[in-house]
Amino acid sequence: MPEYVLYRDKTTPHYETQAEHFMKVCLKFDGMKSFIHRHVELAHKLAATGVHLTSTQFEELPHAKELGLEVIISTHTHEEVLKAESLGADAVTYSPIFVSPDKGEPKGIEDLKELLKKCKIKVFALGGIVENRHVKIVEEVGAYGFASIRYFL
Repeated sequence: MPEYVLYRDKTTPHYETQAEHFMKVCLKFDGMKSFIHRHVELAHKLAATGVHLTSTQFEELPHAKELGLEVIISTHTHEEVLKAESLGADAVTYSPIFVSPDKGEPKGIEDLKELLKKCKIKVFALGGIVENRHVKIVEEVGAYGFASIRYFL
């Protein structure tokens, strides 16, 4: 069972209502950390564990922390990871590690290894993780965890 879950829906016109339903389901699972994508105030209002910010939302990180939210932020470069760490983020997603549709050139495992030597922040590998072998590879290099949609579908 996943330890962290994220509500993310870029198409629904009923985001807040759906997020409320998501949170009700999350409450049924002890120890599960719930995150709302992009919406700091909504995450706080719904008593989510935290918020998952995009790589264009660094300026919202301090406010989310002031509200007592855990913050995971999307990153795509080593510099962004180090910036997130310096601003007090709890974790980052770093992507794409493997080939992923419409996500650009994959970073690859060697790049992930180099990143992990530079930072202390929790790093969730993201992008193209669709098979157990991918999970094993990112686990072996020392990533804190992985994030995926297609792996769980």
